[in-house]
Amino acid sequence: MLILILGAFLSTLNQTIMSVAIPKLMNAFTISAATAQWLTTGYMLVNGILIPITAYLMRRFTTRQLFLTSMSIFLAGTVISAFAAVFPVLLTGRLIQAAGAGMIMPLLTQVVLTMYPKEKRGAAMGMVGFAVIFAPALGPTIAGYILEAYSWKAIFYGMIPLAAIVVIAGFIYLKNVSEPIKLKIDTFSVILSTIGFGTLLYGFSLAGNKGWSNGEVLVSISVGIIALGIFIWRQLSSASPLLDLNVFKFNMYSLTTVINIAVTMVMYADMILLPLYLQNARGFTALEAGFLLLPGALIMGFLMPVTGKWFDRFGAKWLAIIGLSITIITTAGFVQLTDSTSYLFLLIMSTGRRIGMALLMMPVQTAGLNQLPSSLHAHGTAISNTIRQVSGAIGTSLLVTIMTARTKVHLNELTSGVDMKDISQAHLMMEASIQGINDAYLVIVGIGIVGVLLSLFIKRTETSPERVGDVKPVPHRS
Repeated sequence: MLILILGAFLSTLNQTIMSVAIPKLMNAFTISAATAQWLTTGYMLVNGILIPITAYLMRRFTTRQLFLTSMSIFLAGTVISAFAAVFPVLLTGRLIQAAGAGMIMPLLTQVVLTMYPKEKRGAAMGMVGFAVIFAPALGPTIAGYILEAYSWKAIFYGMIPLAAIVVIAGFIYLKNVSEPIKLKIDTFSVILSTIGFGTLLYGFSLAGNKGWSNGEVLVSISVGIIALGIFIWRQLSSASPLLDLNVFKFNMYSLTTVINIAVTMVMYADMILLPLYLQNARGFTALEAGFLLLPGALIMGFLMPVTGKWFDRFGAKWLAIIGLSITIITTAGFVQLTDSTSYLFLLIMSTGRRIGMALLMMPVQTAGLNQLPSSLHAHGTAISNTIRQVSGAIGTSLLVTIMTARTKVHLNELTSGVDMKDISQAHLMMEASIQGINDAYLVIVGIGIVGVLLSLFIKRTETSPERVGDVKPVPHRS
């Protein structure tokens, strides 16, 4: 568990470690915010594309084989990123990192479901949450500290030995917890999911620059929806689906999955918007932006194991309601940002957001997975992680799009009827940018309210019995 958690910590840390570096990378490579955010969005997208395959991989290969392979791929991507001289190479390295990282979290969750009885899973998932939530929250702080004194490449230089240590430790100490099963992979389903998720997110991201009525945007989103539709149909009609969508016949799993979509969009969007506000609009350094997130990250790290024990005792409902309520209240503090909002106020609100997130993320996911029979654990884990990654990527792209579009609207409003001799273009752009960020945060508040309303319906459920007629392939030893 320790080795798996360390691997998951590094992989999730990489999701957000670049967010603080985006303003510097925009200058270094002369790229727009919409292009630079692909370093984060693309990472989450590749995770989302590959995670569906993990349901197959976790049954086909041993724990040891899958973990060592994924961490080796992650290490290779880190090396490529560290030595990148142009943006396309850096992005390629990040995507290779994601290809390895995408397999780690589903594998870790599956190990917890296999090793721990239902009444102890909350505490175990609390430790998993340390990697899932604490690492992404800590990423901007680490990056901010490094960027204050070193090049952005130092972020990856430091990651190389850490990833190498995890690979070596896994090779020496990691043991298998399940038997491999001979299965055939549905190649066509893999192609459909890749096209579907890839083109859908591409369309969302492109809309930030070209607008929602642009032909390329509409075609991309349409292709994505059609491909995912065919993918879903194929999974429902196949005798051996890549992803068994029958998990959605379990009501609590379905409900918590929808809640997780809202929670993930709320969580990851802030990791993009806040650094842009602090560095681009307010002129704070990367270090100052990173340290603003540090107290919340530390409190999250402390709360995750505690929250897991509370879940085992009280269930997920009130943890979700209280956590989302705290998140909404503190997010509302970002709806009226100005060019003079105090650093202390931002610190308090940001820390409050992360306290709310620590209370609800792992309990909500565990409540849904606990309802599934063991034969569906691999599929439920893969689907849950896929949806979380893709919703985070789409949420990030959508909110950056809203921020960009609303900034243009506010800039037109501010320049209309104003004598440009009396005020600089740079000041107007800063004011418009802040108002655009405010509008994006308002959307986040709305998404959070939806999550609270859905959380009212969470209930404790018993583990469902195995489905009649399930055909289980005979395992073989490697």
